[in-house]
Amino acid sequence: MLSYTVYSEAGGVGKTSLTANLAVAHARAGVKPLVVPLDPQDGDLSRLIDIDDNRADSSADNLVRHLVNSPRGPFGDLVRTVEGVDIVPEHNMLADLSGHLSREQDKAEDLGDAYNIYAQLQRVLRDADVGEQYDVLICDPPVTESDHLYNSIYATRNLVIPVEPSWKGQASVEGLADLATNFADQLSIDVGVPGTIPNGVKNTADQREMLKDIRCPTPEVIGDRTSLMEGCWKQQCSAFRYVREFRSRRRDYEVETLAQFDRIARFLETAGGIEAPSPPEPDTLEEPA
Repeated sequence: MLSYTVYSEAGGVGKTSLTANLAVAHARAGVKPLVVPLDPQDGDLSRLIDIDDNRADSSADNLVRHLVNSPRGPFGDLVRTVEGVDIVPEHNMLADLSGHLSREQDKAEDLGDAYNIYAQLQRVLRDADVGEQYDVLICDPPVTESDHLYNSIYATRNLVIPVEPSWKGQASVEGLADLATNFADQLSIDVGVPGTIPNGVKNTADQREMLKDIRCPTPEVIGDRTSLMEGCWKQQCSAFRYVREFRSRRRDYEVETLAQFDRIARFLETAGGIEAPSPPEPDTLEEPA
């Protein structure tokens, strides 16, 4: 099973959009993905793909309840399917995830039991046989260092990192090699970086110079697609669906961007030892089966 967390230390680099579009790219090729977003903010992946209708319902079962051993139903009942992708919607209880986990830890320690706060997402996914049901697991945590992030990394053991193509983002580029090592040391696990994705690149001389400093694998460099991504948020869908259903005419550079998402997905699948059964042609926009 291929598993990875899409993470960047900087906000505004297209992390959530990249997550959604890579998930659809996996599904387009006949690979079965599960996406577990853990961002408590309103502008999250559940909002992007229009499945945030129950996020404020305190009576609704949600991922946090499963993380603290208080589910109101089976894990599979949480899953929604959009554009061929299975997703666990975010819920407002994520805002107090650290508090809930801390209380569970206190209970366990009072009873003399061991409790790893960062291993709870892994436990939930293992108990739900996610590894048997899916080919790919993608987590989308917030950019802040938090229990949401650490649970994501502990469960996936890999980081896919969108990179800001500016000198402001240079520090994060220089620190990419250390980022996985730091997380690995803190969580006592091995963490890999199968891919870094420069996003919003305008191909200036400064950006080209900065991109040369990236030492991690860089399968694609995505150009500035502000209009496309803003349209996706407006229509609450992936870029594949947006171009297919909401563009009045096909723009070749946007179709090429979709092909880049497909190629990144194939790159990551290969790194994870997965062979996509039905990869689409680069210029096709068909919805996943």
